[in-house]
Amino acid sequence: MNQDDYRYKIANKEALIGIGIVIINFIWWYGFAYGLGSKDPAEYTYVLGLPAWFFYSCVLGFVVMVLLIWFVVNVFFTDIPLDELEDKEI
Repeated sequence: MNQDDYRYKIANKEALIGIGIVIINFIWWYGFAYGLGSKDPAEYTYVLGLPAWFFYSCVLGFVVMVLLIWFVVNVFFTDIPLDELEDKEI
């Protein structure tokens, strides 16, 4: 394939968006897990029977990331053909 193919630009943009989502996910998880979870266990608060740090970092974080990924895929990602293009189309 030719590096001038427009699909490379789209793939690179979408890859950078994916890396950004991974960084957001890590910051969310780390912030709640170590921000709320670094206290003495006797001082923990609970949400739905789970320690708050675990609920916010793992349970709610999962839901937020699923919704974020759904939004990003539907708004920012482009459907492109993956079969070979003829030279005149490039």
